[in-house]
Amino acid sequence: LWKRIAAWMFDGIIAGILAVGFGLLLSALLGYDGYSNTLNEAYAKYETQYGVTFEISQSEYEAMTEEARKNYDAAYEALIADKEAVYAYNMMLSLTLVITTLGILLAVLVWEFIIPLLLGNGQTLGKKIFSLCLVRQDGVKLNNLQLFTRTILGKYTIETMIPVCILLMLFWGTMDLTGTLILLALLLAQGLCVGLTAGNCAIHDLLAGTVVVDISSQTIFRTTEELIAKVLETTEKLY
Repeated sequence: LWKRIAAWMFDGIIAGILAVGFGLLLSALLGYDGYSNTLNEAYAKYETQYGVTFEISQSEYEAMTEEARKNYDAAYEALIADKEAVYAYNMMLSLTLVITTLGILLAVLVWEFIIPLLLGNGQTLGKKIFSLCLVRQDGVKLNNLQLFTRTILGKYTIETMIPVCILLMLFWGTMDLTGTLILLALLLAQGLCVGLTAGNCAIHDLLAGTVVVDISSQTIFRTTEELIAKVLETTEKLY
């Protein structure tokens, strides 16, 4: 289990770096900085025009004098009446979700699917370093469909994008306490899966029917028939 944790940390760091890199590339391709600059220029324009600062807390707003508050409200109304600024803001929100989603998807595909296909036995570089690999729960070599299910449905969709989307919605204020409860429930489910299953299987392993094993001590059967033959051979020797 400690080797798995170490491999998970190593893979997580590298996958995170890849996700940021893909995100920056997508940001440049989709023109995110252009919309950001447009919005910042609008902020600066109305802040200068009305002598206010938009980035204040609720308590700071409530502490304003009545005149200062009216001035702030007027600046805000002018800002939201600026169609170009509103469009830039909406595009930034949309692109943030697109860039985050695609950046993480590309990173997970490269690190958790393509590299394991090249190395074999479902090994990422982290698993390779710590002598771990993936097999079916019966000890037979996993197939590409299982690896894809584990990567996309388990690791990407359930364990990564659901929490990321909830965190983004919490940050934007579009989700309430329900989002926090979902995150806690998902974390609890993951902990129970790892702690209570025989092979300490995470959600992605349960979905794909796989288990992480020590490659130096685990016999990996190429087919189910080979596994059955081995079982029969062992049984004959015993009796």
